[in-house]
Amino acid sequence: MKKLILCYGLLLGATFGYVKAQNQVLGSRSDAKRMAETVMAVWSDSTNNTPSSFKPVKWSYDLGVIYEGFDALWRVTGNSTYFKSMQKSMDSYLSGDGQINNYKPGDFNIDNVKNGRTLLTLYKVTLQPKYFKAATHLWDQLKQQPRTKEGGFWHKKIYPNQMWLDGLYMGEPFYAEYAALVQDKQAFDDIANQFIWMEKNARDTKTGLLYHGYDESRTEKWADQLTGRSPQFWARAMGWYGMGLVDVLDYFPKDHPKRKELLAILNRFAAAVLKVQDQKSGLWYDVLDQPQGKGNYHEASASNMFIYTFAKGARLGYLPNNYLQAAKKAYQGVQKEFIENVDPNKINLKGTVAVSGLGGKPYRDGTYAYYLSEKVVTNDAKGVGAFLLAAVELDRATGVKPGLGKTVLLDSYFNNELRTDQSGNQLSWHYKWEERANGGFSLLGDLFNDAGFKTNTLYAAPKAENLKGASVYIIVDPDFEKENPKPNFVGEKDIKAIAAWVKGGGVLVLMANDAPNAELTHFNELASQFGVFFNGDSKGTVPVPGNFETAKVMVKGQNEIFRQAKNLFIKEYSSLKLTGPAVPVLKDADGANVMSVTRYGKGTVYAIGDPWLYNEYVDGRKLPSMYQNFTAAAELVNWLAKQVK
Repeated sequence: MKKLILCYGLLLGATFGYVKAQNQVLGSRSDAKRMAETVMAVWSDSTNNTPSSFKPVKWSYDLGVIYEGFDALWRVTGNSTYFKSMQKSMDSYLSGDGQINNYKPGDFNIDNVKNGRTLLTLYKVTLQPKYFKAATHLWDQLKQQPRTKEGGFWHKKIYPNQMWLDGLYMGEPFYAEYAALVQDKQAFDDIANQFIWMEKNARDTKTGLLYHGYDESRTEKWADQLTGRSPQFWARAMGWYGMGLVDVLDYFPKDHPKRKELLAILNRFAAAVLKVQDQKSGLWYDVLDQPQGKGNYHEASASNMFIYTFAKGARLGYLPNNYLQAAKKAYQGVQKEFIENVDPNKINLKGTVAVSGLGGKPYRDGTYAYYLSEKVVTNDAKGVGAFLLAAVELDRATGVKPGLGKTVLLDSYFNNELRTDQSGNQLSWHYKWEERANGGFSLLGDLFNDAGFKTNTLYAAPKAENLKGASVYIIVDPDFEKENPKPNFVGEKDIKAIAAWVKGGGVLVLMANDAPNAELTHFNELASQFGVFFNGDSKGTVPVPGNFETAKVMVKGQNEIFRQAKNLFIKEYSSLKLTGPAVPVLKDADGANVMSVTRYGKGTVYAIGDPWLYNEYVDGRKLPSMYQNFTAAAELVNWLAKQVK
């Protein structure tokens, strides 16, 4: 095997079985899996408990870019190997009370904030306090970060009065995600202003491109005495800025007055980047506006960052569809010029510039000659991380969209449990789209989104007017008094509204539970309208922890919904009694009805006596690999899309 040049030692070390991708546009998901396999199999150990003769790897943003890619890959595959690798490496930096080894807050290095997003992911998934405590240390750094007179974050304490494009990716997505988590609404003005000020101070009006850095004091040798700008348009700096912008928008409130400004900045940014895309290769040069410059070259990390920004922006409707076409063309260029096959399971990524900066010792003057003097290497962490993000995002953006233009509505009226979060806020939880912990529906929501659906939540009683725009309506695990002191029971008006909506062509999903865990008396009044009765028994119990076989339900023969998934894990479910138009689509080993389908007027009703597709039994962290709940969830989503008239 060709020797790999490894720029940073990252422990991502768990073995991973390569799975061939199926029906992937451009093969990008397959490429991402193979790149991840390279990282996990070959990258050297970087834990902090290495022998004393080895220097522990410092807390660095490089690994955080990789982990963003791993998180994305985990969410589209349900393969927990990626999550476990991310968690194992992060744990090596943390003490039990959330202190971060090798992190120096007094450096006020905004690069060090980047990994906070991985900490927040770990916290949201596991709810372990140490991850939130560690993330809070980084939040505290941002609160104390030195600023320009205008209010922009300094890039580092050693670079006073300077804002770099890089810093917008390192700091702002974490800033936005943490602010959303703790419900600090005031923070979003500051977050928006960081992008607004950076664009104002670094944007070239002629090309629309942004210069790498800006020195408010105009004292640096690289700074223009009139504008404070550095001399060149460095591609990766622009890539950081674009990725930071589309990631911030994930958490930026929809009703915030400055959201429109951020979207306008993104569109100006994208237009400028598109103009300097090499039309022959689809790639971008290291110095963006000088394709004919001596020694200039196509650069891998920046090209992947632009692919990610374009594809995500187009997928979420921030950018017109022509940017997705540009991303596809660029990805083909990446495959041709930068991807090197190692074996059937692994690939290398060539063509990433190791580092480029401004100032420091030896002094980096920001000239064209300087940027072209830095080394270009294979399998640099920043390039690999950007590639993983680009490949997964392109896969999500270009996949088949049977739910395009349709909305799936999740009930939060009959199921409306509340809890107090880590910051003392009241939080609606249990089977929610945004919930990444065990009881959430975040992975199911991702599958709906990737199939083209818009996901929404209904917090009020169902009526003709609030069901009108929905194609699919999901009611799961209705509350009773032990879960909610004031539960909303299904009533006669609700049944009439829902039945009329289904008859008109709506697709209804009923997910109950076994009797000790759900209110079935009123819920059965609704279900009976469609020939379904939840028996209230508790099948598929697991009396011995870890003996998952007792909750296995097998799909046999031809099935209307499940073609690939054969082994399902469904724990403590209520069996179904079916009458009239309701027909079984899955039975257990005892012959009891597990799932049913009812054709009702122009609509369809799918029923099961369990909320079985919540994260705990879809994300791969708990179940043995033989179970195919993630695949089953994807197949159910596609089937539901096809039922919509």
